[in-house]
Amino acid sequence: VFLILLKIGDTKEVWAPYMHPVVVFIMCCLIFAIALEKTGITKRLGYFIIKRAGTSVVKFTFIISISLGLASSFMHDAAACAIGIVTMLPLMRAVGIEPNTNTAKFMMLSLPFACSCGGMGTLVGGGRCMVSAAFLKEFTGIEITFLEWIKFAMPAAIITVPVAVLVVYFVFRPDPKFKLPEFDEDLGPLTSMEKITITIIALCFLCWLTKGLHGIHYSVTGMLGVSALTLAGVLKWEDINDNLEWGTALFIFGGGISLGLAMGYSGAADYFAHLFFPLIQGKGWIVLFIGVAVFGALVTNAMANVAAAALILPIVIPMAMLEGVDPRVLALCLGTATSFAMLLVIGCPPNAIAYSYRYFKASDLTKLGLVATPVLLIVLIIVATTWWKILGLV
Repeated sequence: VFLILLKIGDTKEVWAPYMHPVVVFIMCCLIFAIALEKTGITKRLGYFIIKRAGTSVVKFTFIISISLGLASSFMHDAAACAIGIVTMLPLMRAVGIEPNTNTAKFMMLSLPFACSCGGMGTLVGGGRCMVSAAFLKEFTGIEITFLEWIKFAMPAAIITVPVAVLVVYFVFRPDPKFKLPEFDEDLGPLTSMEKITITIIALCFLCWLTKGLHGIHYSVTGMLGVSALTLAGVLKWEDINDNLEWGTALFIFGGGISLGLAMGYSGAADYFAHLFFPLIQGKGWIVLFIGVAVFGALVTNAMANVAAAALILPIVIPMAMLEGVDPRVLALCLGTATSFAMLLVIGCPPNAIAYSYRYFKASDLTKLGLVATPVLLIVLIIVATTWWKILGLV
């Protein structure tokens, strides 16, 4: 509203980003998660993991956290975290794992940290990735496709997910005396609705992966998938209306994009870019990368990671171009580094979801984040200096 009142942008220019293609795409991803939950596919996934984990708390937590952490690359990271917690809680209660014990902290903090790291693997995992790719195209005309993002970012996700769980294990050593109950419930074969849901969502992923061939935007193919789920009877409007986080989709994502674009067209981004450029001038891409990664990882704890990416990218993209650095490097840097919102409960949705069950204190998460954040940033820098170099990005 203040962008309009202060005449930074006209009414249409300011409100349009609330229905930006990125916002529509993210809404589609959230609706897919609703369909997976309604049909019972998420429950089936959770039980599949439990059956293979055995009774060991450590083994179970590592398997479920790493599995759902990697799965969060292909669904929203908050949805993946919620699946894990709903699966985990009955088992914790059955064996008497009390809140605020090391075992409870290990189990309940491994999931959000793993899912946050895994969300960087594709454009689906978190809005921060899609916003980074969209702003790169908006300000430079350079596009990172769905497949290219996977090529650059998935190795970082694959490495940081287990590293995050390892850090949690070493900070909060669980009590080995706890043995989880055996699980033998048989869910039976896939139902027709489950098969339809899997088929439709798989086709959407195929369309996203092949966008470079057909050129249809992710939001369009995503909305076609939502329409197909509705026409097939998997979802009704009430399912979407009652379960979709409209506030998150519209106001956090849309507002962040609106502010970020305003930074660009108002000239504020260029002003700050030229103000800070002397600090990194002539020092090469790695200094710029480290500075942006650390700054992004810290700022994202105080605001939504989408907003952090949207506000920082318009400033650092001109800096990259002034330094002669490929701007894709910094778009990928922010999309991945803002996954490490691990210092505050409000840093990201997975943190807030896990904290809502009160099995650990906010100070426990901060204590863990102070160890995990620098470790994971170092891993990200190593991936950038090796894997991205092999791919010719740096």
